[in-house]
Amino acid sequence: MRSSRLLLSLAAVAVAFAAADTYVVVLALPDMMGSVGVPVDQLQRAAPIISGFLLGYVAMLPLIGRVADLRGRVPVLVAALALFALGSLVTALAYDMPSMVSGRFLQGVGGGGLVPATLALVADLYPAERRGVPLGVVSAVQELGSVLGPLFGALVLAVADWRAIFAINLAVGLVLAAVIRSLTEVEVRAQRASRPRAFDWIGLLLAVVALAAGALVFVQPSQLMRDLTWGQLFIPVTGSGRWLTPLGLTAIGALVLLGVRCATARRPLLDLRGWLRTLREADLLGAAFLALALAGVILAFATADPKVQVFSDQGAWYLLGSALATAAFVVHLRRAPAPLVPAGALRRTPAWGAMLVSFFVGAALIAALIDIPLFARTTVYSDSQLMAALVLVRFLVALPVGAVVGGYLTRTTSAGLVTAVGMACAAGGFVWMATWDLGSLDHAAATLPLVLGGFGFGLALAPVNAAVLASTDDDVHGLASAFVVVARMVGMLVGISALTTIGLRRYYAEQADLPLAREVCDGRSRCSEFTDLLKTAGIAQEHTVFTGAAVCAVIAGVAALVLFRHAATRAISTGDLLRSAG
Repeated sequence: MRSSRLLLSLAAVAVAFAAADTYVVVLALPDMMGSVGVPVDQLQRAAPIISGFLLGYVAMLPLIGRVADLRGRVPVLVAALALFALGSLVTALAYDMPSMVSGRFLQGVGGGGLVPATLALVADLYPAERRGVPLGVVSAVQELGSVLGPLFGALVLAVADWRAIFAINLAVGLVLAAVIRSLTEVEVRAQRASRPRAFDWIGLLLAVVALAAGALVFVQPSQLMRDLTWGQLFIPVTGSGRWLTPLGLTAIGALVLLGVRCATARRPLLDLRGWLRTLREADLLGAAFLALALAGVILAFATADPKVQVFSDQGAWYLLGSALATAAFVVHLRRAPAPLVPAGALRRTPAWGAMLVSFFVGAALIAALIDIPLFARTTVYSDSQLMAALVLVRFLVALPVGAVVGGYLTRTTSAGLVTAVGMACAAGGFVWMATWDLGSLDHAAATLPLVLGGFGFGLALAPVNAAVLASTDDDVHGLASAFVVVARMVGMLVGISALTTIGLRRYYAEQADLPLAREVCDGRSRCSEFTDLLKTAGIAQEHTVFTGAAVCAVIAGVAALVLFRHAATRAISTGDLLRSAG
């Protein structure tokens, strides 16, 4: 049991680190853009850096969750960490936008895969009535990563280049993967009293050659390129691509040979045959249909400019493609003998209800993450992005506290009631924020709605996860957990687009009623009085967003009360036993 708890602790740390990386990139984005030749004033061209991560994180989650059910939680944790580390390496060495987006996609797949595997691991280690606390702790550690992420990023960027962030990600990912794998292998050998299996040194050699040659192709060190002998390795054999150089062809050849080795050796470095077999069992075609459906939604909303549109110019086509992929997925589920979502896997009301609740929780939460700093920039901290971000920290600090408390309450109180109380706190915080004016953040009282809202969101995390795990069978816990995370992320994307668009309509309506600047400024084009009027219009926009987020929170709370009624998440007390016996 002690080793199991250590394993869960390591998995929670990995989840926290992946969560921190999401917020770190926001700070490093301008420098990352400059490294691949994208001007800072063309922020829309950097959208693939963000959407690439989201695509990997969200679109691949259901498949990873199902694989975790079929192959086991620990192998998926190790594989996810390895992918996260590989994505960090590719991003750190990126030389153009496609290579950077590829690295971010791999990071998203790895970082996202950690979440359902860890939640399912909790379900494996604890009975339903005792899962609340560990689920709360895992959620708390994850949210703590969100708090520490910006601070970690600011610290690294203060002393090093942005690439150092991903170098640290690479090191941490590899160390965690190695420790988790060694921990489980030692335990398995102890149970079976078996010797360590023979190591695949040939596979390791091929992997090292592929990585070393590939890294040189990415970096292209100037000292080697100027050398008369070594420089020949960087001259393309044909064409002009850097992967057509002797080094690039060596990297590709070593990678192909590694694949052949892993597919044919008795004890390969990577059990490629086993993973491919598991992917087929998990329904790769169905997962592809679902990934395309989710990708269409992500691209439609994540690439939009919320100042002028709910979704992007190509959003209608993305959504059409998503609808077609969804239809194909539904047909496939009915015809496939072993579909991605087994028949009846999510039939219980709390199971699919958790996804609905998670969607509205995400729609409300994103308003806090985006619009609290925006409000601070609009009013008090217009000259300091750092100080505006620190206002959000007051909200984020309360999240892990609420997550732990929510976990404890779930042991004795119904998941629906705990979630509803949490969402009521969140809604109350948003309603309070909707009364802020130009100088509200100057007062200590402004911290109260921030803490109330953050605590409320944290309170709801554990019971939602507990409800879905208690209402699904053991062999689909990974899949069910993945769908809850997907629902929350889609809710965040749809929520921020819809709420921001509604808020901007309020802003433009307020701005249309303003007097001309020359009328306010005695003939001048700008003055402090007119600036305050514009800020007031901006505050009206944020008030609208906060009010909309409060509505989403209320919907989530009411839905939880109704849909989680039969979720068996509580420990059965003596009084309950006597009443049931009577």
